[in-house]
Amino acid sequence: MMQDGKKSGANGASEGENKAAARCDAPTMISIALPKGRLGEKVYAMFEAAGYRCPSIRENSRKLIFENPDAGVRYFWVKPSDVPIYVERGAADVGVAGKDILLEYEPDVYELLDLGLGKCRMAVAAKQDFYDSGERTLRVATKFPEIARQHYAGRCRDIDVIKLNGSIELAPILGLSDVIVDIVETGTTLRENNLVVLETIFPISARLIVNQSAFRFKTAGIEAITQKMKEQVEKDD
Repeated sequence: MMQDGKKSGANGASEGENKAAARCDAPTMISIALPKGRLGEKVYAMFEAAGYRCPSIRENSRKLIFENPDAGVRYFWVKPSDVPIYVERGAADVGVAGKDILLEYEPDVYELLDLGLGKCRMAVAAKQDFYDSGERTLRVATKFPEIARQHYAGRCRDIDVIKLNGSIELAPILGLSDVIVDIVETGTTLRENNLVVLETIFPISARLIVNQSAFRFKTAGIEAITQKMKEQVEKDD
């Protein structure tokens, strides 16, 4: 029997009501932006161990988005420096980005958890015989101009920022800059080029970040992910 254009189910509920109920029962999909590269692979392995696996992500394909409706997650790979953009603008609910990227771009997101991956440091380095007399403007080569400016502003030191996109270590060797502000992992590249670390600005590691609106509307799902990821961090410590 048809009534008001709605088809009744066995329990007397309309077809539309049954579909709505099914949507309510289905897990909320959380979109997660992963950084491409070795760090991203380690991050996904942590999500997988936490119970948010998506087998298709390990397949050799040209797919851009990978979903597991049962686990309620959707993954996609992006350039590491773009992760905060996707999260801030809501294209992703959650993402993982290095502390260096977060401090350089200062996206309007919430930082939920230090994952303890990709550990390194932001540092100032120069040639072994360099001495800063403070008598002239300091030339600083870096891929992180905002971090460099804030660091030296805190010391009331005038600097000339030279923005480079790669091979930062070459700048002081060729006389382009006095110092560099860059990420240091093992320090091997510096040592092999007769450069030394003058000071560490801050430690770096991968952080779990979330879109502010998503955190309000998908609180339960995001808090569950955060808690399970926290358990993985504590297990690895």
